[in-house]
Amino acid sequence: MPEKNGITSPFFREEVRPEDRRAVGRLVRATGFFSDEEIDIAVDLVEERLARGSASGYLFLFAEEADRLLGYTCFGPIPGSVHSFDLYWIAVDPQEQGRGVGRTLITSSERIMAGCGARRLYAETSSRPQYESTRAFYLACGYREEAFLIDFYAPGDGKVIFSKSLPASAS
Repeated sequence: MPEKNGITSPFFREEVRPEDRRAVGRLVRATGFFSDEEIDIAVDLVEERLARGSASGYLFLFAEEADRLLGYTCFGPIPGSVHSFDLYWIAVDPQEQGRGVGRTLITSSERIMAGCGARRLYAETSSRPQYESTRAFYLACGYREEAFLIDFYAPGDGKVIFSKSLPASAS
């Protein structure tokens, strides 16, 4: 793998493999951000993709280095919409944060979505203080806060919805 400033560049893949169930579960748990129920959901989406393939509506992008998962995204078209996609998950190993893995994952995922016809992307996150860096990340990546739903997840834990417009794909 190529190196930049002494750091090996990650390898990116879209193919979902059976071993991703365990790797995704481990990575999402390692972030310290997600509940057991949310971790189960992340793994369930991998299982859904493995079982149903593209019919699941879930697309993935994995960043790996030396067969170790550094981060991933899960995204897909929003049923009933013409060209809107959801970014369901983006998670980066805490030891890898700050290397640009998250930014590369999100921009690469946006390119994939645009190639699939996406024109609007939506992402949501918690309003809890723990998620301040997540909200700042979305804003830094060109997303705009569209809505705040008070007490959505729990009392004192609202949902913040972000969106981003994509240009029409050249393909």
